[in-house]
Amino acid sequence: MKIFNKLILKQRRKDLRNRPTQAERHLWRYIKHRQLAGFKFRRQHSIGNYIVDFYCPEIKLIIELDGQPHFEKEGIEYDKIRTTYLESIGLQVKRFENREILLDTDRILKELEILCTELACNNFGNEDS
Repeated sequence: MKIFNKLILKQRRKDLRNRPTQAERHLWRYIKHRQLAGFKFRRQHSIGNYIVDFYCPEIKLIIELDGQPHFEKEGIEYDKIRTTYLESIGLQVKRFENREILLDTDRILKELEILCTELACNNFGNEDS
């Protein structure tokens, strides 16, 4: 069963790519074209019934940027279910608040670089990666 980039979500993915949040646009400037430690990220990539902000298949890392709706009761519950599913299929989810991306970019990029490198080392030689 196909779980990545389902055709049914294609238009939604396209719409999200064409209307990124300020934080998504900002982070994408720094991680596109393998700028982050040589890792390739995809934006607005669907996995199962969910569309994630950024995904690096090489190290199975998802980066999610959270705005205000993610801190309300419904958003918290939805994110919990979503993260549980994504982790159950072997993916790691790293979340940041939008304001962190915009106000502390250097720290976030350094944290992501370290995480990506660690995940790559952990996956080295793993047949499933």
